Amino acid sequence: MLTRASATAAIAIVTAIAGAVLILSDMVGYAAVYAGFIPARIGDALPLLDQSDLLPVWLTPFSATLVHASLFHLGFNLLMLGYTGMAAERALGTKGIVVLYLVGAIGAVAAQWLIDPASAVPMIGASGAISAIVGAYSLLYSRNRTRAIGPVSARAVQIIWLVAAWTAINLLVTFISAGTDMPVAGAAHVGGFIVGVALARPLIRWQWRHA
Repeated sequence: MLTRASATAAIAIVTAIAGAVLILSDMVGYAAVYAGFIPARIGDALPLLDQSDLLPVWLTPFSATLVHASLFHLGFNLLMLGYTGMAAERALGTKGIVVLYLVGAIGAVAAQWLIDPASAVPMIGASGAISAIVGAYSLLYSRNRTRAIGPVSARAVQIIWLVAAWTAINLLVTFISAGTDMPVAGAAHVGGFIVGVALARPLIRWQWRHA
């Protein structure tokens, strides 16, 4: 019998298996180039790179979510996915959480491309897509203690504060991780989070439209 959190569990299982296989077989480096999102591939900013042996660039926002740099990277992402995904799926439904995850992956790479479109560094990991789920979870389950500011409604102020806080956290993490073996793509996290807060209410209305 399928549980209401079946989509979250399925995403976690596929991510865990793919990530663990690549890490334990020492194939992360190859997979990062083959399946990771490389901003410079858009617009042929890498004219000297033979892209015929790589996945089509339009697939890489999704394939990149299956590649992780280390077991710690993979485990942390799975922990965040499990904690926020199951709760968000109870509100948004199976289809809603899948849509949120996929659109979040697109929003994450879009933000990373906007920040550094000429970058040849592959972006890997599911954290951008998971950030969309975190964003929706934060909006759906946080208490709205904000007040309207002039013409700006209390709900809009809450969203602004959530995005600002998430952005500040990721700017700090990005700064700390710069120059390490596992730099954090903070822009991707922010892009995914914005997708989450933007889609949370439309998806919940869609899920309960016949209620």
